[in-house]
Amino acid sequence: MNLNSNTSHSKYILRCLELARKGIGKVSPNPFVGCVIVKNGKVIAEGYHKGFGAPHAEVDAFQNAANSVKGADLYVNLEPCSHHGKTPPCADKIIEMGIKRVFIGTQDPNTLVAGNGIKKLKAAGISVESGIEIEKCNELNRFFFKHITTALPYVSLKIAQTLDGYISTTKNDSKWITGEESRKQVHMMRASYDAVLIGRNTAFIDNPELTVRMVKGRNPKRIVLDTNLSLPINLKLFANNSDGSTILVTTAEKFINSKNKIASLTKLNVEILKVTTNSDGKINLKNLLKKLYKMNIGSVLVEGGAGIYSSFLKADLADEIISFVAPKIIGQGISPFQGLSINKISDASSWGLHSINKYENDVMLTLRK
Repeated sequence: MNLNSNTSHSKYILRCLELARKGIGKVSPNPFVGCVIVKNGKVIAEGYHKGFGAPHAEVDAFQNAANSVKGADLYVNLEPCSHHGKTPPCADKIIEMGIKRVFIGTQDPNTLVAGNGIKKLKAAGISVESGIEIEKCNELNRFFFKHITTALPYVSLKIAQTLDGYISTTKNDSKWITGEESRKQVHMMRASYDAVLIGRNTAFIDNPELTVRMVKGRNPKRIVLDTNLSLPINLKLFANNSDGSTILVTTAEKFINSKNKIASLTKLNVEILKVTTNSDGKINLKNLLKKLYKMNIGSVLVEGGAGIYSSFLKADLADEIISFVAPKIIGQGISPFQGLSINKISDASSWGLHSINKYENDVMLTLRK
């Protein structure tokens, strides 16, 4: 195969993406990166970023090479780093190893890199081409890009609703609106996000575990908003917290005035996060997201309920809506955004349709700004 063909370049970058996905659930808040090294038309080494603090994809590929990589072509889905972080700069290593050409999927928006990796490679006489399968490369690392450019985690609102737009009956019954395949997909999502977040009412009514059970994968952090510290401590989120991954979010005032409750939660390994409130006394979501960013949480999957969904839209803090629509009609119920009050269609929150997927009889709509 002619290595100069665009088809060949795309093939290797797509392989980089396959390798990069192996790091999902392990590398955050770092990006997902895969690397392929090609010499004389043959792949001689592959690598990917396996974990936060572990060698980057390029270095992993060099370590996996059985033969000399001097004069070879290197493919990577994200621009090689040019700065010292937890590991030395990959651009320096590429130069040192004698790579002849580098093909890059997309540039790194991190201000510490942002084209500097490419400049360093070119200054060393290495041929560099970027922008290969750029949309797919950007899609894979959308969590990282949001995290690194805004100092906020990427936020997705995950909703399961009936055909007539309700997330539960008027009696708060929601099990199960969607089918088993949809629920498996949700568990896959949980494994790929750093944290899952719910509000006080969802925690109390549904008593969810928010763990990954229907598929293989790591459990995310479990965040519950409880402004008034009114949730009972026997909930699954608290009682089944041997891994210490449950975070309860409350206000500084309630924290000070609820010492006994705090002590009981602390004994259950629950982490207490104090945040500011809005003028209406509700938790300030922007302040919460800033604190989650500092905790290296780069992505949050919001799983309810209606008040929380509405609050994220009001604060303009949601990046994505993932709506599972089941072919069921209940006539009356609770709307996912009943906390909003829009009088004119022209004032409605508008979203673009990114993709449509089908799971048994359910349809999953992914919408973005």
